[in-house]
Formats: sequence, structure tokens, C-alpha cells
Amino acid sequence: MLDVSRPHLVKLLDEGQIPHTKTGSHRRIKFTDIMSYKADQDRVSRAAMDELAKQSQELDMGYQ
Repeated sequence: MLDVSRPHLVKLLDEGQIPHTKTGSHRRIKFTDIMSYKADQDRVSRAAMDELAKQSQELDMGYQ
């Protein structure tokens, strides 16, 4: 769903960027928390792409 590696997901969980609970050695993540994180990342990505497009037009790089 997030298109990230397992070690990266574990890092996100350990850093508290995605809430989770631990049952024994297993981590449990709510679907709503995953989708919320994904939506946040999509917004950040979209903002970065919009900024790059704006800069390319300001610099007249030939992109439409």
C-alpha cells in the first residue's frame, strides 16, 4: 500500500510517524492510520511537484 520496504516501514513505526500497537513481536497498524499517512505523503509529493513545475515555467525551460 505504501510502496516502501519493510525495514523502512519498521523505521516509520519506531519513530512514531505511524501509530501502532505491538502484540508480542508483531506490530498492528490500523488501516485508517496507514491511509492517513499515505494521504499526507501524497500531499507533500504533490506540493513538491507543483513547485518544480512552477520553477521550470519561470525559468522558461520549454515544458508546458
